[in-house]
Formats: sequence, structure tokens, C-alpha cells
Amino acid sequence: MPIIKSAKKAARQATKRTEHNQEIKKDIKAAVKAFRTNPTPETLSKAQSEYDKAVKKDLLAKNTASRRKARLHAFAKSHDVKLA
Repeated sequence: MPIIKSAKKAARQATKRTEHNQEIKKDIKAAVKAFRTNPTPETLSKAQSEYDKAVKKDLLAKNTASRRKARLHAFAKSHDVKLA
């Protein structure tokens, strides 16, 4: 347990940030799972949007999100999902 005041605050901030980041990751996983079980243009859009939000909040690297979105797009194409 930290003793110094600034270390205590840093520990509190780390806990809050961890919880917030886990919520965002949970949202991504839920959106991707929804897309994989029911591949439609709407669910694809939702999943890609969640990846974009994670990049915007510096949770994922830009190229990582881009790679994952490309894989979702390939999955959609293989399941004959009509893309806009």
C-alpha cells in the first residue's frame, strides 16, 4: 500500500482507468460476438465503431484496430453480407 500522497492518488487513478478500459474492451467483445453470430451490415458497423472509439481513447493502436476491422470485413465478405 502506498504511503506518499501522490502515490495514493496514482493508485486510485490506475484503478479507475483500468475499470474504464475494461468496460470499453467488454463493449468491443460484445459487438464482435454479436456480429459473428448475426453477420449484418448493422452489426459490422457497430463493431467497427467500437474499434474506432477504442483508438480514439488510446486503448488500441491504430494499426491493431485497422487489422481487426479488416478481418471483420473479410468475415463479412465470406458470409455474403452486402456492404454499403
